[in-house]
Amino acid sequence: MGSFDVPLDDERTQLDAFVEEGRSALEATLKGLTEEQARRRLVSSATTLLGLLKHVTWMQRVWFEECVGGTSRRELGLVQSADESFRLTDDDTVASVTAAHQEACATTRAVAADLSLDTVVTGHRTGPRTLRWVYLQVLRELAHHCGHADILREQLLTAD
Repeated sequence: MGSFDVPLDDERTQLDAFVEEGRSALEATLKGLTEEQARRRLVSSATTLLGLLKHVTWMQRVWFEECVGGTSRRELGLVQSADESFRLTDDDTVASVTAAHQEACATTRAVAADLSLDTVVTGHRTGPRTLRWVYLQVLRELAHHCGHADILREQLLTAD
């Protein structure tokens, strides 16, 4: 269900639809690419299409599993900083990073499923906030990185 399917639905349904669209859009930027293309650096930073999906996976785990769920990054086995979350290992592939993203999405859905948007969550190191705020932050990040991914994909497809 996409965002245009829920214009009159309740706020939670709308937020979920927008988040799901962002998740799917980011994954779609890797469709049909080779492993080399997905890892190729086209900008001066370490940003790559595969690295973006790996970062977005980390970001969602931080906001939902750490902030909402109350489990620390260390306990979750997550790197500590956003910059580190973009770094690819030799074992990272389109399939493995996509699978990790899908698993994280399933977990985040479960973590938030029974909570109201007004629930105050306290697991983030910068302090309490509402679940609504977490959703808005995740949406902001997804939109930001989907834009990056669209441009990188366009560069890849016009360069090859």
